[in-house]
Amino acid sequence: MKKTLSILGLTAFVVLTTATFALAEYLLAGPGSFPYFHLGCLIVGGLTIVSLKQKYVKLYFGEAAGAFALYAVLIALFTAPVAEAVKTLIS
Repeated sequence: MKKTLSILGLTAFVVLTTATFALAEYLLAGPGSFPYFHLGCLIVGGLTIVSLKQKYVKLYFGEAAGAFALYAVLIALFTAPVAEAVKTLIS
C-alpha cells in the first residue's frame, strides 16, 4: 500500500510539474512558438522516472521527485523564450 501511494504521489508531482511547464511556456512564448519537442521530452522523462520508481523499491520519493524537478529545470533552460530572457538579463 505504501509503495502504491508513493508511486501515485510521484505521478501527481510529475503531472503537475509538466502542466506548470506547459502553462509557463505557453504564456511566455505564445501559441506560435510553443516548444512541443521540449514538452515531449519532459513527458518521456517523467514516464521514465515513474517507471524506475515502480521497478526499484529502494528509490525514495524525494530522490525521484528531485531528479524530475532538476530535469524539468534543465529542459526549461534550453527553450528559446528562457534563453532569450537569460540573454536580456545578462546584457
